[in-house]
Amino acid sequence: MRWDNLRLTEDGPPGVPGGRAPALLARGAVARTFDTPEFAGMTFYEVHARTALNRVPPASRMAFRWTVNPYRGCSHACRYCFARSTHTYLDLDTGRDFDTRVVVKVNVAERLRAELAAPRWRGEHVAMGTNVDPYQRCEGRYRLMPGVLGALRDARTPFSLLTKGTLVLRDRELLAEAAEVVDVGVALSVGFVEEDLWRLVEPGAPSPHRRLAACATLTEHGVPVRVLMAPILPFLTDAPAALAATVEAIAQAGATSITPLVLHLRPGAREWYLAWLADCHPGLVEPYRELYGAGAYAARAYQQRIAAQVRDLAERAGIGAVRRPRRPVAAPARGAGSAVPAVAGEQLALPGLGR
Repeated sequence: MRWDNLRLTEDGPPGVPGGRAPALLARGAVARTFDTPEFAGMTFYEVHARTALNRVPPASRMAFRWTVNPYRGCSHACRYCFARSTHTYLDLDTGRDFDTRVVVKVNVAERLRAELAAPRWRGEHVAMGTNVDPYQRCEGRYRLMPGVLGALRDARTPFSLLTKGTLVLRDRELLAEAAEVVDVGVALSVGFVEEDLWRLVEPGAPSPHRRLAACATLTEHGVPVRVLMAPILPFLTDAPAALAATVEAIAQAGATSITPLVLHLRPGAREWYLAWLADCHPGLVEPYRELYGAGAYAARAYQQRIAAQVRDLAERAGIGAVRRPRRPVAAPARGAGSAVPAVAGEQLALPGLGR
């Protein structure tokens, strides 16, 4: 596996066993481990990225055209994460490797600032959190996001952010500053509030109640937050009482809107999630096969039924209309002012295929 020759302990000097290994990229790459409980069993591959902005393929169904992903792989270790298949591009597997081997683009803020300053950049919307979470646990150590947010703010580039990470609270002042000069959308992902299930399917992520507390705190600091109620897990979190409890908790947290999304199972995620299901809920394997068939998405009638239930619950809870994603409008040309059409945050309702 092509990363194995890059091994660096936290304090290991270059040129000695366990120290700095030969460069992988032009500016060097190392593999680092940290001798702390929160990073036990994890390896971080520090690379210098050639680019920070990723163009979404034109054929994509996503409402945005540009993404920034400071990390690849995610310590949240969500069993269902749709981004798992992207780890195969690195000769890593979609299961435990995705959870424990994280690529860190240590120069992402520097590259982003340079790319946003280029004459060809038109100030289009940039989405973050569309592939893996930029506020996963290691962001507390690497602190890449303050530089990313600062670059977007200074370039008057509209952006959106989707996260499960309560570490986003650290950057609330930066988000508020950015929102004063450009359109900013922030969303937290909370698919359910059942704590026992959270420990099983999202073992590395903050608890749903901590995420909702972060929603309330951000709102209090002038940063409105939307909630992506995702994923809704068929036969596990889709009972009327479970949906009602989740919507009520989201409403109590002060979310401005809610968008439900039923679990989808793309290759990589499908195998990992169904293996977990067979181990923990073997009686649900066949119902899942009937609901999903050979595809990634649940039957359309099921999705429509769940969306209608959540819409009704949201209206009763007074959250407001459920967001229906639409393609964002391009930002004004440079020099045309800082105002940006207020649709930019709506694509947070969509899971992305960011690279």
